[in-house]
Amino acid sequence: MTSAEPGSITPAPTEVGAKENRVIWLLLAAAFVAILNETTMGVAIPHLIGDLGITAVAAQWLTTAFMLTMAVVIPTTGFLLRRFTTRAMFGTAMGLFSSGTLIAMVAPGFEVLLLGRVVQASGTAIMMPLLMTTLMNVVPPHLRGRMMGRVSVVISLAPAIGPTMAGLVLDNLTWRWIFAIVLPIALVALVVGVRWIHNLGEQTHAPIDIPSVILSALGFGGVVFGLSQLGGHGGDAAASENATTTLIVALSVGVLALGVFAWRQVVLQRNDDALLDLRIFRSGNFSLSVAHFAVMSLAFFGTITALPLYLQNTLGLSASASGLVVLPGALAMGLLGPVIGRIYDRRGTRVLLLPGTVIVLAILWSFTLLTETTPVWMLVVTQTLLSVGLAMSFTPLFTASLGSLEPRFYSYGSATVSTVQQVAGAAGIALLISVMSSVSTSTAQQGAATAAAGAAGARAAFLLAAIIGTPLLISAFLIRKPADTPAGPPAP
Repeated sequence: MTSAEPGSITPAPTEVGAKENRVIWLLLAAAFVAILNETTMGVAIPHLIGDLGITAVAAQWLTTAFMLTMAVVIPTTGFLLRRFTTRAMFGTAMGLFSSGTLIAMVAPGFEVLLLGRVVQASGTAIMMPLLMTTLMNVVPPHLRGRMMGRVSVVISLAPAIGPTMAGLVLDNLTWRWIFAIVLPIALVALVVGVRWIHNLGEQTHAPIDIPSVILSALGFGGVVFGLSQLGGHGGDAAASENATTTLIVALSVGVLALGVFAWRQVVLQRNDDALLDLRIFRSGNFSLSVAHFAVMSLAFFGTITALPLYLQNTLGLSASASGLVVLPGALAMGLLGPVIGRIYDRRGTRVLLLPGTVIVLAILWSFTLLTETTPVWMLVVTQTLLSVGLAMSFTPLFTASLGSLEPRFYSYGSATVSTVQQVAGAAGIALLISVMSSVSTSTAQQGAATAAAGAAGARAAFLLAAIIGTPLLISAFLIRKPADTPAGPPAP
């Protein structure tokens, strides 16, 4: 039962009012801080191993547990955003994130720090679906491109800046300052948001389906955990064998659970009670956009993880210096986001997505030529161009995908896009790092110098990314800008 007819929602106005614009900016800032924090731990792991007296495998759980929590929580947000008010969801998200940040900052040991990361991730998982759903509800179709341009800033700039910020902090302060810097910003956002944010749309009173939650956790969590077992064992045969067994079991459980989860959603959505309504995939434009976005996310997150490793292990740069190499590209994405959004509103999808895809693929293929003597300035230029191509792609994909749906499906579409980003990002990191590590190790065992082996691993990793991404040239032609009045999947 719902408080209104299924699909009823407050129609989007013709312009964005001052109050709505203020809410959007607040959600953007909160999402930026939450996602910025997501990518800081990778750089801090060597420091944590020494300070906390833990193994590298244990330290890696600080990032693995974060990804797992995100993968488990995000698929539930489509239902939660319809079940609870906008203000309640924002307060929950920022409350969890702030609490987790505080726990991590004062953690006396590894176990408490891990708990803090899990609590942080629970809040972070809610922010992006909440932001995109709110935007789709309050922004009229002819202005969505420029607003989604702001979202692309958050989703691309924050992960790129995170390692740079962490590197600068760790070079001058302790790892606790990573959380100490973020905490006051999060608390201000929480207080201001609870005061300013008003509720949008209609709420449903359908009870949450617990079996769906369990299946979702097993499915998405199993896939992400399985992917996290790829690579990273430093040539330890026993550890590698155990990880392979874990990978096979986790992926098998994940895929099986996802199959049952999908079947259950098809049954529940007949009464609008699904945890994640799969009728969104009846829109071919949405499905194609999400598939394109998945491959782009795989390339993006894999590259921003693999490239700093190449810079440090092969070219000998420090963590801070390697972070600064990717910073110009991150800034370019931030500056171009709103501009690209305006172009989308006026010209549509293809004029941006096609050249953006070409640029991304061209740079990925150029990375297959990296050597141990590649000039750093050349990497700054190519990484910046890669970021420009991604910026030209993300905004059209966000807007075209969600704009293809009926308003009542916005929350489910937002949850799906965020889930795809998380799973594809985990896959990109796992695949590229696994290939990079295994090829580097194999090359070194054949007698190559350390730098040469590292370069060989980097070339192999980027070759994989380039091959996976090449079919995007086809989908870039097919994705279109939806009509200003959403059509999307028809009601049953």
